[in-house]
Amino acid sequence: MSFDIEAVLGDMLTAVKDSVDVDWDDVKGYAKQVFENEKEALAELAEQRLRGEITEEELKSELDDEKDTVEAELKAIQVMTKAMAQRAANAAMDVLSKAIKAAL
Repeated sequence: MSFDIEAVLGDMLTAVKDSVDVDWDDVKGYAKQVFENEKEALAELAEQRLRGEITEEELKSELDDEKDTVEAELKAIQVMTKAMAQRAANAAMDVLSKAIKAAL
């Protein structure tokens, strides 16, 4: 299976949408920008794992760091609480992790 970062980012945004209990229309533009900003880093992590350059454990550690970054950026959306931002970041990174595993 190939890895398509654009499709994965779309799935990540859907996971964020499904995990927040605020009006999605209020946060969607900013959430899209957050993932667009992180796209290159996330794609590189996926490619490193797919090429066998990093282990599953190293990927998990890197994704935890990325999750913290995404969470911090999402917290800037004033309508999202800390818990919502954490759920959104967790859901998004789970989607990415599953997509990488499926591509292996």
